[in-house]
Amino acid sequence: MPVSQQQLAAFADTHAWRIPFDTSPRHLAGPGDGLRVTHGLAAAGWRRTSDPLNPEIVLTSPGQRHSLHFDPQSATSAWWRLRAGHTGSEPGWYAEFGQLVPAELLAAVTDALVSQPPAEQSDPFRTLTSANWPTDTAHTARSPDAMCLVERRFIDGHSTRLWHIEVNEPGHGIPRGPRLWHAVFSSRTPVHLIDAFVAALADPAPLQRGMYERTAHHSVVQEPSPLTPQQIVAAHTRRLDAIRAQARAARRQQQTPTAAQAPATSPAARPTARR
Repeated sequence: MPVSQQQLAAFADTHAWRIPFDTSPRHLAGPGDGLRVTHGLAAAGWRRTSDPLNPEIVLTSPGQRHSLHFDPQSATSAWWRLRAGHTGSEPGWYAEFGQLVPAELLAAVTDALVSQPPAEQSDPFRTLTSANWPTDTAHTARSPDAMCLVERRFIDGHSTRLWHIEVNEPGHGIPRGPRLWHAVFSSRTPVHLIDAFVAALADPAPLQRGMYERTAHHSVVQEPSPLTPQQIVAAHTRRLDAIRAQARAARRQQQTPTAAQAPATSPAARPTARR
């Protein structure tokens, strides 16, 4: 079911009582509102396929290939799991995200998943370099505060790679302190999805968090936001409208026969009658 007016009203009511604060850097902003993720997928036609009484939520794409699992009772540190099954022409892939991953970063991935991929191949490290994140090697980059590490890891020699993003407490004399959150993208994950996550992660614009809302670390910087709760809700609604329009356009494109599928018979193709 698409996002209902009642669900949008509940989202608006929740945010109406929150005094928004500009919160940065993004990797320390905390989880925020997971409805940014689930509402976006619902607008694209994804449906809940899990038991409504189960605290675990499973959303499945219209074509049944993709699914998103949210499990607040997970025995591991991964609360969100995004999966794609393999097809005859495309491999399967998997991504997972920890509890304190900002919802806006995960929403950037799911928004990119339900929209048309870019024409040009993206490069997450080029995105980080443009955002002035120092690169340690050709395969690692760190946030300016050194608490977030983006790493491209190679397994099985050099044939298979996965992307690993991790935020840690400052080391206090050791290289890295306790982990705050992580995200992992398997080797077959489309690169433009990883780039969408990285671009949202490195964006210097603050995220909005309510007063007393949970953040990932005490060193996060918060200042009163110039945005009102009503503006935040309006931006959420516009995003859902845009996703819904993209989904409708994609369905129309799939239903329109291509030139190869069109009937070959036409007036120009008919044989000329003999006189």
